[in-house]
Amino acid sequence: MALTQSKFRTTEQLNTAFTRKIVKLLRDGIEENGRASLVVSGGRTPAELFGALSKAHLEWDKVDVSLADERWVDNTDDASNEKMLRTKLLINNAANANFVPLKTYHGNAEDAVTTCTENLQKMHTPFDVLILGMGEDGHTASLFPCSEQIAEGLDLESGKAYIAVQPTTAPNQRMSLTLPALLNSNQIFLHLTGESKKEVLDTVLSDDDALVMPIRAVINNADVELVWAP
Repeated sequence: MALTQSKFRTTEQLNTAFTRKIVKLLRDGIEENGRASLVVSGGRTPAELFGALSKAHLEWDKVDVSLADERWVDNTDDASNEKMLRTKLLINNAANANFVPLKTYHGNAEDAVTTCTENLQKMHTPFDVLILGMGEDGHTASLFPCSEQIAEGLDLESGKAYIAVQPTTAPNQRMSLTLPALLNSNQIFLHLTGESKKEVLDTVLSDDDALVMPIRAVINNADVELVWAP
């Protein structure tokens, strides 16, 4: 497995080049399979990228879009990844994409794992494009190093696509794709901006313990392209 790096001088340059690459991969997927799929992380980092991607000329009605994880809050809450996607990505040309949400009407994430797993069957898999982020503690999706669920989330033999996570270092219960579900992707990107995240990545690459730095589990088991700007 390998980590390759594409570094850009500015986030604007990154967004332009990365959008072009994502669109090509999705077009290729549509041409080959009739549909394509895009799974993304939430948070603030990708908002500008999503704005650029939303304007791309693509057969969006043939693209399935979903999240790598979700905070278990109302989808109108500012902390909701779904809200961020609906206001930043699923607009303009991309408004016609088929969005597969993680947040359901169940009381908590644990009760919704089965429903989310069933909804996953509606998506084209393997995912054509997976865009991950990384927290200051090395978490990716909602696979937090300090959660009780981390070992289960990183278990390649678990047979589970989703787990409910209760992080001890961040608010809100979460729903998260597991490591084997994340790895079921044709192209995996790690999208980072800012020097502080690059410093965290340097720590990740010097420590092989995935339980301490969960993003390491992805890098250890897949070819990942780092897309980064200071």
